[in-house]
Amino acid sequence: MVQLYNLHPFGSQRVVPCKQEPAHFCCGQDVLFVASTAASCRVDVFTVREQGRCEALGSFATLGPVLRMAHSSAGDYLVTIEEKSKATFLRAYMNWRCMSAGSSRVCVRMVGHKMEESYSEALKEQMSVVEMPLSDPPLCISCCPVNGDLLVGCKNKLVIFCLKYRVINQNLTVLDFERSLILHIDNLIPAEVAFCARHIAITTELDVLILKLELVQQSADRTEQCARGVSAPEKAVDGGVKDESPSAHPLQLELDEFIICQKPVELLGEESKLCEIPVTLESTELPAEDTKHFQVQYLLFRRFAPDQSPFGFCEEMKLHSVQLLPVYQTGIPATAYEETENKRKLLSLFCFFSLPHVGYLYSLGKLVELISTYQYSEKSEQAVLTPQFLHVITSQNLQCFTVRCSAAAARSEDPYIDTTVKACPPVTLDVCTLRMQLFIGPRAICHFKNHIILLTKADTEDITERRKPTRRMLSRKADSIKSRTNSESELGWNLYIINTVSTIQLYREMVEYSRTYENVKTESCIHLLSEAHLLVRAAIMDPHFLKSDEKEDLLRAFRESCAFLGDCYSRFDTKDYHLALPYYRMSGLSMTEVLKRLVSEGDEIQTYERGFIFYLTHSLNEDSNEELSKESGNKVLQILYLADPVQLPDILCSPSMRNICPLTAVKYLQKVEKMMPSVVLTLTKAFFALKMGDLAMYEREMHSYKETTLACGFIGQPRLLQQRKEGIVTPTEFAVHLKEMQPGLLVAAAVALHENSKIELEEADTFFKMLCNSSENTIPQLLVDFWEALLVVSSQEKILQELLLRVTSQYVWRISKKQLPETKPLKTTEDLINSCCHFGLIVPWIASIMSVGCSSDKDYHEDISRLQSLLCSQSINIASALPVLEPLTEADSVGLTVHVLCNTRLGNYEEAIDQLLRRCPDAAVFYAQHELKGDSQALWWNKLLPELCKRTRLTGNDCPVLISSLKGAAAPLLCFWEY
Repeated sequence: MVQLYNLHPFGSQRVVPCKQEPAHFCCGQDVLFVASTAASCRVDVFTVREQGRCEALGSFATLGPVLRMAHSSAGDYLVTIEEKSKATFLRAYMNWRCMSAGSSRVCVRMVGHKMEESYSEALKEQMSVVEMPLSDPPLCISCCPVNGDLLVGCKNKLVIFCLKYRVINQNLTVLDFERSLILHIDNLIPAEVAFCARHIAITTELDVLILKLELVQQSADRTEQCARGVSAPEKAVDGGVKDESPSAHPLQLELDEFIICQKPVELLGEESKLCEIPVTLESTELPAEDTKHFQVQYLLFRRFAPDQSPFGFCEEMKLHSVQLLPVYQTGIPATAYEETENKRKLLSLFCFFSLPHVGYLYSLGKLVELISTYQYSEKSEQAVLTPQFLHVITSQNLQCFTVRCSAAAARSEDPYIDTTVKACPPVTLDVCTLRMQLFIGPRAICHFKNHIILLTKADTEDITERRKPTRRMLSRKADSIKSRTNSESELGWNLYIINTVSTIQLYREMVEYSRTYENVKTESCIHLLSEAHLLVRAAIMDPHFLKSDEKEDLLRAFRESCAFLGDCYSRFDTKDYHLALPYYRMSGLSMTEVLKRLVSEGDEIQTYERGFIFYLTHSLNEDSNEELSKESGNKVLQILYLADPVQLPDILCSPSMRNICPLTAVKYLQKVEKMMPSVVLTLTKAFFALKMGDLAMYEREMHSYKETTLACGFIGQPRLLQQRKEGIVTPTEFAVHLKEMQPGLLVAAAVALHENSKIELEEADTFFKMLCNSSENTIPQLLVDFWEALLVVSSQEKILQELLLRVTSQYVWRISKKQLPETKPLKTTEDLINSCCHFGLIVPWIASIMSVGCSSDKDYHEDISRLQSLLCSQSINIASALPVLEPLTEADSVGLTVHVLCNTRLGNYEEAIDQLLRRCPDAAVFYAQHELKGDSQALWWNKLLPELCKRTRLTGNDCPVLISSLKGAAAPLLCFWEY
């Protein structure tokens, strides 16, 4: 693997016109703040234009020399630690931009000072300096890039100032701070701190501690606990984590001949609680109902041991450049001045810190993990992390390393990114160096947008070496060198603005450079193209992407990089060959375009790697709307026949292969059949025989297996019967032929497909309606045959009830509309009763009712008997079926039987008897003999017998039906009485 790609991420460089040597500097959104080392006690402000052009914007005085400084994009303020009379002060400079308009007025106020309206109106046109007094001297500072809150590190504690937007009146909002929280940390003197989205990173010389402040629900019993905060357990960590430093044991200071070293340790997540660094929270906010309450979560603790060598310990080993880097959700725009953290959705957070010779990058998500380690070629002075690069300065170089932040953030945004649809280079991708640019004496570095600000200061020997002329130039330049005096410029310092090249330009250079490895080091080629892909992905994830002038170019480059990676995984023999599929999909290339990239015309001996075969088979197995040409289809067939002949039936049934020659397909299938015959292959041959119009071949193939075997064979290749086009299931020529010649096989095949989750119930409805050319609201008989056949085999209760309601509705519709089925049903009612438990035996009293019915009902005998059989079973939910049965009234014998059956199933026996006595009294006794049993037998005495007697008395002997019914009712009652 190539570790150093000599690319060119650094473009032009310009010198910042500073008059005095900078002591500290930092970047704003479009400006550069420079505090000099001289006693002038001023901060110079430079505006940064395109291509790094730098112009003086103005300057303002400070209380004393600046020791630390930082700028917050949220709130656009500058905060400094200044020294005066051996005392340090913390100050924030607000509204400093007014000085560019010529205003020199300055307002100095204390933090939290209540501003009167008359006083605050002047703040519109003058700079405001906010003094923030502290009980202990401030040592380090950090501004949260998300919401502008300020973190101040002091000895044994951290202080958080919340940025507040105080509305003075309708036309004026003033920035202010409120001291909100103090974190007391025993035995800790912070060297550097970083603050972002309630995450805090603290470093000492050799320790790193990362904490997170979590909002908690406040309750009465937890008030005191939240006020105290959370302390680390006092359990000792195995491996010597316990603090054994000289400061903890003063007596050990006398033991000069001993050097106390602690073992290096790394504690991640929950384990970091064992670091024995107690943290106690003290809330300093004014009491309010909406006061936030926090608790501390430990995320990471890492302790390093000093380097050892044969010559002793390296005293210069200490941590530097701690930084928290936020990455926001893709496509969420950022405003010029972020005022609340809700403007952008934080996606991922990363923490970087460095030792002199190695840097560490951690991801702070649900899991805290080390994602990259950076080895430097020489001792580093400082480093700065960006979403795309890590820039490190050493004694002689400005080095640019790749980072994996975009890869980790992409997976946080989409946990399912590593699928056959999407892909992203892994977080574990080897780190490489893009550039090592020579500079003399780099001392400090910072970064904003596409600019790097670099302070260089050459040592005396460096200047002497630079002045020493070569032998060839000595005669011409000796006089000019001797005439120079020791001016301030000879100190050799410069402040540069280095313009990094655009993402598109560097991406193109990476792609061009990758071609040198195509035929030599394929893994290096993939590595460099992966770097190019991540470079573009990081640019797209930038909040300013939507407003970028390069938006379309970046999207085009993203798709192009996916295509290049797809080519690599298709052409090269790699273990990750399967990635060809998702990268090609992300590229937007059609299958035809991919074939043109990879298949050489006329090259019969060309070989194809696993990645290309994997892409082809998966693409063809999808229901795509793309149709390959006849030539492309034949070429694909040839490739896959040699690579994976088992897949041939699947490939030939692909919608993309519609244009292939049927004769060619049959020839390849016959070759495969000789090696590995199968029912799916036989069905596929029959499919293409129909396409060719060769019915003899079709009959021969279809008679090779039994009908049940053929039906199951369609499970292996459903697309022989139905294909999808634009998301709609359509029947094939094979299905049309089976409908006419073998409808039973077609229905059996459809049932097998449904039971094996190859087709949904709604899709089957559409399939049969299209097959029978039925309208949307018309149910063809073949679909009813399918429902009835599915009732026989299905075991899912939800599906069963749906099917029962569907067939019931269809039977009712046909009976009520006097509509006969357009084709003969595949099964009779007797067949269904014998084969399906959901169709019950028709009870005898129904025949008694039907015997007096209308003669026209005999034309619909099958539908009537099926409906009655369904209602006689215990399967259908009668309550759900009642709305479906409404069209059938009691006026005719069919409706009467249906309503009596429903009342019987619902337990309404008395109502059922009333219906029979009203419409068909001679069937009442037959009904009672069959249905009135157990608890309902009392209806013989209380309902049926008295009613029959009453009606007989009223009609006399003129109604023989009632008399015979009464005799029929009396006989069992007498038997019951004798008993």
